[in-house]
Amino acid sequence: MGPPVVLIHGFATSTERTWREPGWFDLLKDARRRAVGIDLLGHGGADKPTDPVAYDDLASPVVAQFPESPADVIGYSLGARTALQIAMDHPERVNRLVLAAVGRNLVDADEAAMAEHVAARFESLITAPGNDTAALRACISRARPPFSAEDLAKVTAPCLLVIGSDDFAGPPEPLADLLPNATVTVLPGVDHFGLPKQFSFIDAALEFIDAVPTWN
Repeated sequence: MGPPVVLIHGFATSTERTWREPGWFDLLKDARRRAVGIDLLGHGGADKPTDPVAYDDLASPVVAQFPESPADVIGYSLGARTALQIAMDHPERVNRLVLAAVGRNLVDADEAAMAEHVAARFESLITAPGNDTAALRACISRARPPFSAEDLAKVTAPCLLVIGSDDFAGPPEPLADLLPNATVTVLPGVDHFGLPKQFSFIDAALEFIDAVPTWN
């Protein structure tokens, strides 16, 4: 059995919706890997503060729920940003790293301005049934400084960036070029929000962490 696999979802969703419903947990079980889904602050079953300052450090509550042994980590969107922060601050905890739906947006300060149609989509996620609207508004208003080259040089884990060709967060190269050991997979015709359910993403991620199921 390989190392555990930590799954970190994106903004305004949850472990259940991003990972369990599309079948990630079942596939990892079939590959004899233990899946550990962790809800970000303000999401799913996690605490839901309404003070934006509470969301300045999303990584620490996630690290507190990590397995004891080094894990393969897969993060999507906000979860990818959080996973990358963990890989910089706690490199000994991360074996391999899959970052989905992030790219230039994490290293370019000019990317902070969100296109109107993207902002509208995030607004619809915030107000979706079952979400805590006040907590999510606090989360999205937090400070999001770009990562520096010096920060990213601290990442020791091999890294796979997976992004759709139609994702507003791209292109991936400005981020990949600053990571010591990164490869990139671009999925044609895929946008930011549809990525987690793409079989091509699932296949690429599971292959990278050596967790492709085998059925006898």
